[in-house]
Parts: sequence; C-alpha cells; structure tokens
Amino acid sequence: MDWFYETLHPELRAGIRVDEAIYNGETAFQSVRVFRNERLGRVLVLDGVVQTTEADEFFYHEMLTHPAMLAHGNVRNVLIIGGGDGGCMEEVLKHDVDKVILAELDPEVIELSKQYLPSICGGAFDDPRAEVMIGDGARFVAETDQRFDLIIVDSTDPIGPGEVLFQAPFYRGCHRALADGGVVITQNGVTFVQPEEVTGTHRAFRDIFDHHGFYMACVPMYAGGSMAFGWGGKGRDLPATGLATIERAYAARDLKTRYYNPDVHAAAFALPNYVRDLMT
Repeated sequence: MDWFYETLHPELRAGIRVDEAIYNGETAFQSVRVFRNERLGRVLVLDGVVQTTEADEFFYHEMLTHPAMLAHGNVRNVLIIGGGDGGCMEEVLKHDVDKVILAELDPEVIELSKQYLPSICGGAFDDPRAEVMIGDGARFVAETDQRFDLIIVDSTDPIGPGEVLFQAPFYRGCHRALADGGVVITQNGVTFVQPEEVTGTHRAFRDIFDHHGFYMACVPMYAGGSMAFGWGGKGRDLPATGLATIERAYAARDLKTRYYNPDVHAAAFALPNYVRDLMT
C-alpha cells in the first residue's frame, strides 16, 4: 500500500493513501503529482504539497470567489493570478462577468488539470469570457494598462515560484491594477500553522489599501485548521456590505454552491482572538 505524505510543515505529517497513481512528473517550475484516493477522488500535488482534491475543492474555491463577487455587486472584469486547476475561474464564471483573465506561470499545470481534473475546472477554459495569460502574474499587475474590479490571488504557498505573491511589491502592483472600488483577495494559509502569512499580509495591506482584513473558512485537506483569506479594498470596505444585500444578490444570481451561502458569508468575517492578535 502506497501513501503520500505532505512535506509542507516539518513538525506535522499528513498522509493520504494512494489508491491509484495517475501522473508523476516535473515541469519547468515544479513537481506535479496526481493520484486517486477512495474518499478524496483525484488529488493534485505540487512540490509535495496538496493543492486541491475533487472531494473538497468547493470549500476553497467558493470562499475564494463569492464573498467578494457578491459584496462588490458589480464585478465585470476579473484577474486570477495562479489558479491553474481552473476551479476558481469556474466559480467566477457563475457570475455575469465580461472577462476573466487567468495569469498562470506554469502552462503544464493547466494542461494536466484539463486532462486529469476536469471535474474541478468544468468548462471554464472553454468559456468565451475566459482568457489565459501564461507568464509572471507579479509582472503583469505591475505593467498592465487594464483595470480590474476583482483580483484573486489563487497561489501556492510562499515557497518556490509562489513566494513573490506574498510580498509588498506584488500587493502594490495589485493595487495599481484595481479599478476604483475594486478588491483583491488572497489565500493566506492555515492560521494555526502558518501565522506569519497573516501577519505579513496585514502589515503590507495596511500600508497599501484604505480598507483591508481577513475572513476564514475550513478546508478539510489543508492541514492545521481554518484558512485565512486576505482582502484589500481600493475605496471599498468588503464586510460593510450588509447581510440583506448579500441575501438579495445570492438569490438573484441563483448560485449553485455547496459551501458558500449568505449566512456563511457573514460569519466568515468574525475572527477569533488569536487571529486578531496576528494583525499587529
């Protein structure tokens, strides 16, 4: 019997039984592994770290996407940085947007995801509103003339090619690429075992955005507990949008979600004290 053990946290050892080996290889940027587990379905691993599974991807992708989409209320142009599995883009495309650009550094992740994880990306890559840009997302936001209502940073952990996406120069680039009233959303790790991600992003955001903060959700296969999502607003205070407004927008758009709903939206912005203490 073969087992996969995640290598992200040296103090912890999280194992997943490998019931079927599907793909194991190297791209120009990272190692990629896809295997099947009886409970989780297909599992995507980059550089020894679980990125997503068929069974629980909706926890993460829905919470990365819908809180900002509904609180903003009129998102037309979206930039996703990372997210080569297509799960985040699929959720964005449930809304009436004009254009979604996916900026992904590693084209092989996209192709492997389309081949081996079609249940996660669905038809997102074939949607006429979707555009794929292969390249450095940090450079793109620093140089583009386009402006976005929403930027979602669907990154790996701050190791290897994902490290730059947790640094202040990148966040400043996101700010310049936002339209007035726009919002950036980031994944900021599991707060219990990666507290430095919240502290680092908070310190960068407070110097760049006029409104900023975090909300939280549990993603079962991200070891260590609840995950933080950072948000920064360019003239927009994300949690200031009231529950009644979120309820009306959710009903009007007839969203098909498995984790996210208006009550979860409101509760997600309530931070436990240990996370508040990280925001120093």
